[in-house]
Amino acid sequence: MPSFTSPDQGDDLEACVLRFSDLDLKDTRLINPSSSLKAELDVSTKKKYPYAKKKAFALFVKTKEVPACPLECKEKWWRCCQQLFRDQISIHRHVATQHADEIRYQTASVLQQLAVTLNTSKGLKSEDNRIPLQEDFSCNPDVSIWLPDISCFSPDELISGQGSDGGEVLLYYCYRDLEDPHWVCAWQTALCQLLSLTGKVRIATEGINGTVGGSKLATRLYVEVMLSCPLFKDFMCKDDFKTSKGGACCFPELRVGVFEEIVPMGISPNKISYKKPGIHLSPGEFHKEVEKFLSQANEEQSGTILLDCRNFYESKIGRFQGCLAPDIRKFSYFPSYIDKNLELFQGKKVLMYCTGGIRCERGSAYLKAKGVCQEVFQLKGGIHKYLEEFPDGFYKGKLFVFDERYALSYNSDTVSECSYCGVPWDQYKLCSTPQCRQLILTCPACQQQGFTACCVTCQDKGRRLALSPTQNSFKEECECTARRPRIPSELPRQVRLPMSPELKPDIGEDGPRICEEKQHFPRPVQS
Repeated sequence: MPSFTSPDQGDDLEACVLRFSDLDLKDTRLINPSSSLKAELDVSTKKKYPYAKKKAFALFVKTKEVPACPLECKEKWWRCCQQLFRDQISIHRHVATQHADEIRYQTASVLQQLAVTLNTSKGLKSEDNRIPLQEDFSCNPDVSIWLPDISCFSPDELISGQGSDGGEVLLYYCYRDLEDPHWVCAWQTALCQLLSLTGKVRIATEGINGTVGGSKLATRLYVEVMLSCPLFKDFMCKDDFKTSKGGACCFPELRVGVFEEIVPMGISPNKISYKKPGIHLSPGEFHKEVEKFLSQANEEQSGTILLDCRNFYESKIGRFQGCLAPDIRKFSYFPSYIDKNLELFQGKKVLMYCTGGIRCERGSAYLKAKGVCQEVFQLKGGIHKYLEEFPDGFYKGKLFVFDERYALSYNSDTVSECSYCGVPWDQYKLCSTPQCRQLILTCPACQQQGFTACCVTCQDKGRRLALSPTQNSFKEECECTARRPRIPSELPRQVRLPMSPELKPDIGEDGPRICEEKQHFPRPVQS
């Protein structure tokens, strides 16, 4: 369990601490660290500046590492800005010229971390000197009081193993009323920076939703701090944090912000509250319900609907057998989808699921509020927890995640196919036309033939861009989005994803669809 220390341990520490307690690391005034940032440091801390800059540079480069070959991971390459670098000189040159601002911000973060470490080690003399946890945060708004003591760890220990092999990604959410979400935002920002975590954290008056990556040491400390904090300790347990292989490299940066909703459904929490959700089922209970549903002779006439609450590009590469997967691009379309297809749910028992459970919380509350369903159930912990317990269960294919990994694999099933040739394929890539940024499924053979865009329109745009690089006025649209209904209708013909032994997806009468969701990084946190 990490200890919590007070930053106010006496004036004698001032010579050791950074003198920019209110520093905003995103402030553009810090463009030149040698004149602005360094000027804010005293003589003692200035000596640490070269070390901090080197550490920041090394950390940034480390997060861009990828295996040189899937079968031989000893040699490392680097991927950054959609480019592949095969030697250290080229990646170092690229980072130095193209990511100077990020290095400056990370340098400030490392310096701040060193200052906190020094302050903590000198300020703590005994266990009795530590300020106890308080329920009333308004009495002392200083977020540093609620940061962990990392004096026993070196900066190297906190950032070692941040790559995809040795690091970890946490996925969690907690619905509970927060009186001061802006304080929580400042605290989360400081906490993640202290632990060198990247990712996305959404905070609102209804709770918190986060996905962060870093070293296993850093994520362990993060969980311990969250479970120790009076704001969350009575609302969360260790099992609420879903873990997967990854690290800081899975996210381009850290983004923490205050929003109206912790998952964007597009309806005010004052109208549809998380406090009236469906009935939670454990993975084991949900598994039995799905087994019962699939054993019924005629699913079309069944009194049960197995409802996928995710977006179409998520369910396309992995889903529960026999599910109803709405062809929607965003979760904010989900309420309109329910309204348009309300007759479909009349008198039905609904089993809902999503990635980590958060979308089902308010999604089930919205469906329940319509008053047409017989019962509404939801999978507690989402697909993430289900696959931990039933990797070879009724969920087939990969689990889509909202970071640069795109998907997690728990079984060997492939339920999607290449958009061009139709061979089994489930590894997403971004459309090769820079203005598009849609996710596409194109196999290596088709990529070698130049089929790297999401559709013919974008492929043509890419060719024109290659011939005229200065022409960059293309709109972020293509025939993929133009031909997809914003809110699909399942009536009068109910469209179910098939449950054939081959697990082949429904590609429709016109052949396989090749339209994928627009995803601009960083994407909003969803789980």
